[in-house]
Amino acid sequence: MERYNMLQDEGIRRFVLESESLRPAYAAGAAIAEQRIFYDRLCRHFRRPRPIGIEVQDLFVNGPDASVSIRLYRPMTIGSLPALLYLHGGGYMLGGLDSHDDICAEIADRAGVAVIAIAYRLAPEDLFPAAFEDCRAVRDWVACSGAEHGIRSDTIAIAGDSAGGGLAAALALDARDRGAPRISGQILVYPDLGGDTSKGSYVEHAQAPGLTTDDVRCYRSAYLGSSVDPALGSKFAHPLRESSFDGVAPAFLVAAEWDPLRDDCFEYAGRLQACGVPVTVRHEPLLVHAFLRARHMSKPAAESFTAIAAAVRSLAYKKELPLQAA
Repeated sequence: MERYNMLQDEGIRRFVLESESLRPAYAAGAAIAEQRIFYDRLCRHFRRPRPIGIEVQDLFVNGPDASVSIRLYRPMTIGSLPALLYLHGGGYMLGGLDSHDDICAEIADRAGVAVIAIAYRLAPEDLFPAAFEDCRAVRDWVACSGAEHGIRSDTIAIAGDSAGGGLAAALALDARDRGAPRISGQILVYPDLGGDTSKGSYVEHAQAPGLTTDDVRCYRSAYLGSSVDPALGSKFAHPLRESSFDGVAPAFLVAAEWDPLRDDCFEYAGRLQACGVPVTVRHEPLLVHAFLRARHMSKPAAESFTAIAAAVRSLAYKKELPLQAA
């Protein structure tokens, strides 16, 4: 139990212990089929019922190589709603529409937006840029066809956690580069933005509960492929490799203290600020990676989720962010 002494919130300690009983520490090095069994079991354990009043529809969108499955969540209301793309975490290898179903439904309910979750292709079967291209295809579909489903497509907010946070940042960069569609904001929750694993929080929290630095390296390697040209580690795989963030959408980032990915948030925010992009970083000193699943068992996690939903609403409805120093 000594390794958990630094976790001061009882709910988070319980979350970590339950998580490790469902998905053991060696999981990231296991065969991919076994990894997915562990991860799906963990997601089912913490999954909560969808809020009452949320309509859910499964659809397919034409992707670059095949159809992409999406799930649309809408509060039961008359009229069109702002769009939020949600890109799930799971190390680019795990998860799908079911893994983050309750999280997406609760965001739709609290923020009053239409959430579009994406089942992008996973590594190692499909390497970069497959996942990115699937997400881009869905983003463009929302911009062109969202109105048919009661979605306002004049602007689109993008959100994601962990690997999904990196994909969300990449989509925001791509929209800036192409000049369309207009992105109203990016909400990145403990995102993997491709930071240097030899320094900072990657060293300080190399053995953090829930995600280690070796896990991060393993996931990134699977995403790019061990034989892939390192040049493919472009800004769309690792957004921190971008040289200029001029014109990128406003950002709300959440950094968990006990997480090797923590410093990616601060580095990304600093570079956005240097280019005059509005940005907020919410630092969570009591929380760990993947704490979204602990939002119903930990007060700090619940408060952070409330802040995330508020940021989604602000950015989706094109209001000002609740800014604070990054």
